[in-house]
Amino acid sequence: MAVVGLGGVGSYAAEALARCGIGHLVLVDGDVVVASNLNRQLVALHSTLGQPKVQVMAARVKDIHPGARVDAVFSRYGPHNRGLFEYGPFDYLVDAIDDVPAKVDLLAQAVWHGIPAVSSMGAGQRRDPTAWRVADISRTHTCPLARAVRVGLRQKGIERGIKAVFSVEPPARGGAGPQKNLGSGFAQSRRPPLGTVPFVTGTAGLLLASVVVQDLLAGGNDAGA
Repeated sequence: MAVVGLGGVGSYAAEALARCGIGHLVLVDGDVVVASNLNRQLVALHSTLGQPKVQVMAARVKDIHPGARVDAVFSRYGPHNRGLFEYGPFDYLVDAIDDVPAKVDLLAQAVWHGIPAVSSMGAGQRRDPTAWRVADISRTHTCPLARAVRVGLRQKGIERGIKAVFSVEPPARGGAGPQKNLGSGFAQSRRPPLGTVPFVTGTAGLLLASVVVQDLLAGGNDAGA
């Protein structure tokens, strides 16, 4: 099973899958942990700053499930390097990247190789963790990223067949006014932040994992790959 993208959404998905006992995870991400990740990513700690996210996540998975096989691919997925891994062995593909061309290419490859896929749509600038839904990509709405993905897939002749986790909450469009005081350690600002918060990204990631596990159980798959 592959999890592509280990940010605020993908890190939660990968950890949940590990805690559910998935035996083989291929983790793909080309970024290192930076201070701006600390608010929402499981891999982001002061002790992990500067380290590749795939290595941090792989270590967490092994600490949770020592018997698991974990392949850490330190590279950013894109149409130019889709040969990073073999598609054939996967029981499921989890897409948690936010670059539209890369996302569309990854999902198209999953469809063409007959691999079930679940994809996370936009989580930034949302505040309501209860607004997340699961539906076929053709039935998504409200989310600008989902719209862009639908257009890209349609250009490749793909209309449906990919599960999507998406929010029915419209993304915030900035705003003015003083920021609420959230407690010690939070800087004050004349404008609120973009609104990427862990209870939203975490919800999306856990929903991704839930879709995978429920589908595998329904199909009687042992989730070895």
